[in-house]
Amino acid sequence: MIAGTLGAIGRPALQALAAIGRLGLFAGTVIGHILRPPFYLREFGVALLQIGWFSLPVVGLTAIFTGGALALQIYAGGARFNAEAVVPSIVAIGMARELGPVLGGLMVAARVASSIAAEIGTMKVTEQIDALVTLSTNPLKYLVVPRVVAATLSMPVLVATGDAIGIMGGWLVGITRLDFNSATYLKNTVDFLEAWDVGSGLFKGAAFGFIVALMGCYHGMNSARGAQGVGAATKSAVVSASVLILAANYILTELFFTS
Repeated sequence: MIAGTLGAIGRPALQALAAIGRLGLFAGTVIGHILRPPFYLREFGVALLQIGWFSLPVVGLTAIFTGGALALQIYAGGARFNAEAVVPSIVAIGMARELGPVLGGLMVAARVASSIAAEIGTMKVTEQIDALVTLSTNPLKYLVVPRVVAATLSMPVLVATGDAIGIMGGWLVGITRLDFNSATYLKNTVDFLEAWDVGSGLFKGAAFGFIVALMGCYHGMNSARGAQGVGAATKSAVVSASVLILAANYILTELFFTS
């Protein structure tokens, strides 16, 4: 009975450690191939367009409504302590440090990680990846590296755009609903927002972009055969990317803002 209980506990733990090891080896292999030729610039350009440009609408809509809701919540909370004037600065800092990178990363994970996993998983099921090997083309170089590099480079741009749109959303709510003076609101935003607030968010964006593309590619490359396997890989890619983004956000925040 004791052996059975320990086995029931140990098997999932060993499976989790094995999965972490496989993911670590996969990530290390991808990083090792980034600077090695050949370079598939056309695949990189297509991935940059699909991951970066086509994600702008969803990131922008998420940011503007988040900034507006954040302004309302901070105003309602600050009114209890006669601190309504902090709304512009906290909206700007909150968007730049946390909400812009995290919400942008989660939205991109939902859109991009699922797409990458489904695409690569379907290629595996239909034996297109085997065909690439037959043609002496490394699947990691051709399919994974361009997507990982494109997501890592484009995500900071998406985060910066989301920060600006989110701050604009807070400004719109501030001057239309909360009776702030426009010039005063913008001055408080600029005065209290520091360069490292923005820089830390951009660094987080690059890390989150790497995670999103890596998880999409990893689950796609390890997809089981059949339609159910592709569906499971898509689901696992989104879930794992979202959880890793939140975990990485805590770790990076601890490193950046804890003395």
